[in-house]
Amino acid sequence: MRDLRIVFMGTPDFAVATLKALLDARYTIVGVITAPDKPAGRGRKLNQSAVKKFALANDLNVLQPTNLKRESFIEELRSLNANLQIVVAFRMLPRVVWQMPEYGTFNLHASLLPNYRGAAPINWAIINGETKTGLTTFFIDEKIDTGAMIFQEELAIDPDENAGSLHDKLMNIGSKLVVKTVQHIEKDDITTTIQPLNSDIKTAYKIHKETCEVDWTASIDNIYNKIRGLSPYPGSWTTLYNGEDVHMIKIYEVAKVLESHSHSIGSIISSKKEIKVAVKDGYIFLKVIQLPGKRKMEISALLNGFKFEKEAKVL
Repeated sequence: MRDLRIVFMGTPDFAVATLKALLDARYTIVGVITAPDKPAGRGRKLNQSAVKKFALANDLNVLQPTNLKRESFIEELRSLNANLQIVVAFRMLPRVVWQMPEYGTFNLHASLLPNYRGAAPINWAIINGETKTGLTTFFIDEKIDTGAMIFQEELAIDPDENAGSLHDKLMNIGSKLVVKTVQHIEKDDITTTIQPLNSDIKTAYKIHKETCEVDWTASIDNIYNKIRGLSPYPGSWTTLYNGEDVHMIKIYEVAKVLESHSHSIGSIISSKKEIKVAVKDGYIFLKVIQLPGKRKMEISALLNGFKFEKEAKVL
């Protein structure tokens, strides 16, 4: 059995579950690398990453480099004498970093590679209407998410799943997959698979504000998948024309009903209890939305104090 000395790299909650699983499995974590503190909120108070908060609470050694190529950081990392590095939801590493440990550097990625390489695999799997996804551990190489695969675990995507619920499922399964991977590295029992070179590989591009705008002329399934694939974060949005007022609203939860109708696309049909948007294959029922400067609200609560005009529409 190899005696492992692990450096863990990660930033958000998704990574915390894995770091906790490694500690629970009694592995030696000699260092935790995470993002620098960032100002947040109205007071611009410095905010620690979820990984930093967890690491400090567990008396782990934390490093927060601003430049992963800086010689002072490389020297500090080398002084930890780690022989394995594990990356979960961090950033791209320079060669000098990922090549450093004797047993390599591996990453946990929230997709079934080679599909959905990139920054937002959970979102894009739902947006694209996939019925399954999963996780992959792989050894890091020069490019993004292209290294030799170690293990994969498949997971079904429920028809009404949103990105938040899928994130939590993958986070928990992924922590176990990382521990499994470490156990096999510890026993020197690893067989890798080179990722296939397919021209039709689906990519998980970084999501921008423009990505999140709802196209009401798309099919009802595409609209439904996009809204749930962006919920709760970053959230899809649309422009509401309500009489003289124009609002940019965020949409977090919807339902869909296939039905023929004669309404123009984007028309809002409202009653005392519900709001629906006409699309070409039926209706999208708005369940939870957010008006500018307001909190997220269920439609039933919103309708108590907000009136949709007769000619209201979304574009």
